[in-house]
Amino acid sequence: MHKKRKRPEIRFAGHETEWIEKKFDDTFDMLSNNTLSRDALNYDGGVAKNVHYGDVLVKFGEYLDVNREQLPYINDATVAQKFFKSYLKDGDIVIADTAEDESVGKCTEVVGVGGTPIISGLHTIPCRPKQKYAPKYMGYYLNSNAYHDRLLPLMQGVKVTSISKTGIKETDVILSDEFEEQAKIGEFLSSLDDMIASEVSKYKKLIIVKMSLMDKMFPKNGSNVPEVRFNGFANPWKQCTVGEILVERNEQLPKSNEYPLMAFVANEGVAPKGDRYDRSFLVNDNENKAYKRTEFGDFIYSSNNLETGSIGLNKYGKASLSPVYSIFEPTENTDSDFIGRMLIRKEFINEMVKWRQGVVYGQWRIHESDFLKINVFVPKIEEQRKIGNFLDSLDNLITFHQCRLEKLRNIKSSCMDKMFV
Repeated sequence: MHKKRKRPEIRFAGHETEWIEKKFDDTFDMLSNNTLSRDALNYDGGVAKNVHYGDVLVKFGEYLDVNREQLPYINDATVAQKFFKSYLKDGDIVIADTAEDESVGKCTEVVGVGGTPIISGLHTIPCRPKQKYAPKYMGYYLNSNAYHDRLLPLMQGVKVTSISKTGIKETDVILSDEFEEQAKIGEFLSSLDDMIASEVSKYKKLIIVKMSLMDKMFPKNGSNVPEVRFNGFANPWKQCTVGEILVERNEQLPKSNEYPLMAFVANEGVAPKGDRYDRSFLVNDNENKAYKRTEFGDFIYSSNNLETGSIGLNKYGKASLSPVYSIFEPTENTDSDFIGRMLIRKEFINEMVKWRQGVVYGQWRIHESDFLKINVFVPKIEEQRKIGNFLDSLDNLITFHQCRLEKLRNIKSSCMDKMFV
């Protein structure tokens, strides 16, 4: 019989002893929880606070810092009194016993309780360790794949998945018996969470800044000048039609190594063909089929998919696309980055909607000839380039923080897999 590994793959220096395996029921006592729905809670005030299972699944991480998170209050004071003996303490675990997927069993460790009366709520299983563990250690362990995988065979239900107290009690836990090692693990993983939270905050702030600037750097309806401009530009923007700034490119030739067959993806533009978009197997003579050629900086237009990405900028380069799309190149005094921003703004989409045809949402379309008639305001090419370059640099900064965030999350995920048994 295969012997269970009782040492994690990654450990802090100075810790070499095997971890201890025992039953969940020998590790925790289960407390009582209330069954109050959301409408029995409020955020204004009450005798005790409540931990709802929906927040455990979606809002809270491996630990719930009562001093940082806003918890709802219980409306009924008698309920608070009834569960007085089950008020949560630091180190207690709240498990969500119901979910719509395999996230059932997700839990959070409560920290920073102090004298705040808190009760575990609907569809939760509150648990109290029978011995003292280092802060946050147990929250990370019980949310790791090492433990959560043990819950998968115990889950029941189709549309709604649940797990029973009896099932959880019989699961095995494998834990470090050294408080110092527990503390190092908890502190290290929580420091990663702090870094992740910092990156999330930076990313969200940059998105808000971009949205605000996009709103102010283009003229609002009824105006020919934007609210925010670069120094040295004061002239009103010129009104023209889309057809005056974009010219159709209609070069149809077979795909080649220089012009590989690509896909047009909503909100992305030109992108490599994945299995989802590849329909070449339906073409009898794929080698000689004529495709439309596009160059870097071109605009791809689909008369369908209104409001869901019908316009895209080619930032890939030389490519072949399906002939169902219209391809436009910017005129000599037009900056593609600037036009790309302008054509996806809500104000422009609202103008497009006026030209739509069809009665069923999702089947609306705007013919190419009508698209070219839409009026827009554009500044001189120098200001266009300033705006395009500035917004590009902002996008690059957003992408940088996105990448950092993804890397940190991957590091945490890997550590969670390798620091527990």
